[in-house]
Amino acid sequence: MPRGRHVAVVGAGLAGPLMALLLAQRGFAVTLIERRADPRRDVAQAGRSINLALSARGIRPLERAGVFTNVEPLLMPMRARSVHPQSGSCSLQPYGQRPEEVNYSVGRAALNRVLVTAAERAGVMLRFEHRCLGLVPESCAVQCVEARSGRAFELDCETVIAADGAGSAVRARMVAAGACTVRAAPLDHDYKEMTLPAIAGTPALEPGVLHIWPRGGFMLIALPNPDGTFTLTLFLPRTGESSFAALADDLALRAFFKAQFPDLEPYHAALIEDFRHNPQGQLGTVYVRGWHLEGRAVLLGDAAHAIVPFHGQGMNAAFEDCAVLDALLERGGRWAAVYAEFERLRRPSAAAIARMALENYAEMRASVREADFQRRKRLAFELERRFPERFIPRYSMVMFHPEISYRDAQRRGAIQASIIEQLDRARTAEGGIDYALADRLVRARLPVPIGRDPDAWTG
Repeated sequence: MPRGRHVAVVGAGLAGPLMALLLAQRGFAVTLIERRADPRRDVAQAGRSINLALSARGIRPLERAGVFTNVEPLLMPMRARSVHPQSGSCSLQPYGQRPEEVNYSVGRAALNRVLVTAAERAGVMLRFEHRCLGLVPESCAVQCVEARSGRAFELDCETVIAADGAGSAVRARMVAAGACTVRAAPLDHDYKEMTLPAIAGTPALEPGVLHIWPRGGFMLIALPNPDGTFTLTLFLPRTGESSFAALADDLALRAFFKAQFPDLEPYHAALIEDFRHNPQGQLGTVYVRGWHLEGRAVLLGDAAHAIVPFHGQGMNAAFEDCAVLDALLERGGRWAAVYAEFERLRRPSAAAIARMALENYAEMRASVREADFQRRKRLAFELERRFPERFIPRYSMVMFHPEISYRDAQRRGAIQASIIEQLDRARTAEGGIDYALADRLVRARLPVPIGRDPDAWTG
């Protein structure tokens, strides 16, 4: 195991505290550096990614660190999507078909507090309100500024693990050193968060599901909270006919909510008030080539692969990064070799989930309304029942099967989509499926049993 006197972890959002905790459990001296105030004493900023979706892929790293029992009370299970049309009744679309195939809504601030507390109890030194400026050239020191005093100093360490987000200061220094290249791909849709209140403690919507209002070019989603409220997020183009730019005045805003979300009419006043005051967030994908600077520093989480939130995998992928890096440290080796292997394992999967997250936005805002989509989803579930070791719907592979890498989920998902398309085209006049053909296609085109992907983390 590469062991030195000190490891610095930059960024105390979510991946940073988890990585610091895992390192401390391996006996490293760890300092966690964060520019913001301690989340256990500071009020979370309204309207900024309040809720997240935790899936099996993120739960396993929390279990590895022994902290999941502290996280579990924060979770709100979501077993399905409830699709809200502009008119008519809602439809329920299950995420999976087994009891354990459930996603969980979790509040970012509450989860952050649990992880920071666990890291501190494990012996991690916390330095909040310390801004990292980057790496000291030709050394492993970190340049920092203490926010309150303005004092600048250098923190010596054996190596630096950067979990400081999509705008990573450590990554900027790595780019300057020629160690990596970065390409940002902004999405032309932004988001705003709002809160749907409970009435006398009674939730306004069914709490055990994710609610979605797909409108073709945009969508609204709602995630449940333990207090009976829901966090609503509106994803909308920045410009155009239905856009944030078009909602510049109260008249347009009220007309928009009335036309698009009539089932929420009793709550329009509260939602519009939140819309007026909460910030408008931006979305995009960050592609990085070169995640490490020899043995001096490595990027993980959003610093290495920020993605759009439409597959609910940003946090889960970052947690998986932590588990993979921890498993590599367990095997031993020099920092440079460990970091090179970490990038080799994770970068292809990061690219895969980035693409799948973008594709899932089109599905969520439009496809879920279509009869063809729903019919093919039912067929996918039936194929999973008939061929459980070979066929698992792509969404289920991503969310419920961490033994399958993102990259393999993407590859197998493409094959499975073509099989479903072929079977769908070959339906009988009565709508029946040729399951003899299905058997031949699945066995011929999906020969490797699921779960034996050499690039997956099996933890």
